[in-house]
Amino acid sequence: MVIAGFGCRAGATAESFRSALARTGARADGLAVPADRADAIAPFAQAEGLVVHAIAADVLARIDTPTHSAISMDARGVGSVAEAVALAAAGKAARIIVARVISSDRMATCAIAQGQ
Repeated sequence: MVIAGFGCRAGATAESFRSALARTGARADGLAVPADRADAIAPFAQAEGLVVHAIAADVLARIDTPTHSAISMDARGVGSVAEAVALAAAGKAARIIVARVISSDRMATCAIAQGQ
């Protein structure tokens, strides 16, 4: 299973998510976001026909990510929101196969995790 994990700023649009995913060069079987951003990604998920995994904040805080952003640490207490949600949704044996990238409008990040 390949999961595209997203972090985003308030005001991110479907185009923000589309751009971030496109920049990874990957195809996803599902999407993951922090639980409080599930509504923001819903239009994009629906257009792509993909399921959204909403990840609770307490789960994110326990995940060690390959990259680290000061913005993510300050906002969410995790090195990379996109990587953390992707790993959480992909399962215990998951690994990051594409580190976080930033959308062209700088409103969203995306990372790709592979699980079993």
